[in-house]
Amino acid sequence: MRLCLSALLVPLILASFWMPVRAQSLGDLAKREAERRKNVKDDGKVLTNKDVPRVVPSEAPAVPSPATELSKAPSDAGKTSAAASADKAVDATQTDAKDAVEAPKDQKYWSERQRLLHEQLDRDELYLQALQTRVNVLTTDFVNRDDPAQRSVIGVERQKALEELTRLSVAVSAQKTAVTDFEEEARRAGVPPGWLR
Repeated sequence: MRLCLSALLVPLILASFWMPVRAQSLGDLAKREAERRKNVKDDGKVLTNKDVPRVVPSEAPAVPSPATELSKAPSDAGKTSAAASADKAVDATQTDAKDAVEAPKDQKYWSERQRLLHEQLDRDELYLQALQTRVNVLTTDFVNRDDPAQRSVIGVERQKALEELTRLSVAVSAQKTAVTDFEEEARRAGVPPGWLR
């Protein structure tokens, strides 16, 4: 009982000493701040819209996020940006093959081509995984909804996501084929393995 009583009294005694000291220091601080404000002359300038120069927006296109790409309608060719990027990677490989006649095929050439192909493949595989997660979430949400109106909205979103997932899977397969073709081309050209790292 003594231990409990002393455990309560010690913090109360310390708090009673601390409170007035803190209040006193805050009061002093307030007085010093009031004096400082009296001594400061108001030389501050107020900025308005007239003072700020006008900036003309650039014509650079905005980069769409994956969420906006999901809701975007397919293009005339029936391909999404993922499929288009796969076609660009394949076209870039073919263009590089045409330029290979003019350009020297040194270590920089081979490593840069491989880096670009792998970056595009990694980016699209990551997007594919995110899209698969979205399809899983929408499927779970669709199954657990009782309201038919909500189910139909979720069903439409899920169908769009499934179509995009299918297109992106085809694009990733094409990119993997492009990487394999590149590695085969490098092997036939006698490129040292160290150049492809």
